[in-house]
Amino acid sequence: MSEEFEIRNKVAESGLINFDLTDLVPKGARKGIDLKDFLFMEMVLKEKDFREKVAAIDVEEYRDAYVYVYNSADAIVPLWAYFLITARLTEVTKKIVFGNREDLEVILMHNAIQSHDFDEMRGKRVLVKGCSDKEIPENAYIELVEQLQPIVKSLMFGEACSNVPILKN
Repeated sequence: MSEEFEIRNKVAESGLINFDLTDLVPKGARKGIDLKDFLFMEMVLKEKDFREKVAAIDVEEYRDAYVYVYNSADAIVPLWAYFLITARLTEVTKKIVFGNREDLEVILMHNAIQSHDFDEMRGKRVLVKGCSDKEIPENAYIELVEQLQPIVKSLMFGEACSNVPILKN
């Protein structure tokens, strides 16, 4: 084949950095704890019963997991109840938060983005991958732009063959 018909990968030659936000998703099990399961008749918190149920939690079930604590019952739960659950599990979990699964993912991605070293992207053209097999909270994209905007030469979203320019510095 002559040189004029040589197949070239123009994307690879462009110096474009492809960044997949799913690479930052923390690995590990996600587990929820519904406080209604700790309430008398799923309605009332009785301190003695609550403390007994918290003490009976098998902490090994939550080892190295990301845990979210929520209350699906229509009951008022005092704040100290969350303290007790957290105190019971903190030593074995990777992270424990109040809220639902989506809240947990937002917090995990926030922490991952804030702690990631983006210095390799300084002054570069960056393409943030658009399609993913993992669900990424929308807030993660907002935080990513906040981190990248001051350091990148340009930022795009999508795929190399079809992207949306976001900014140029």
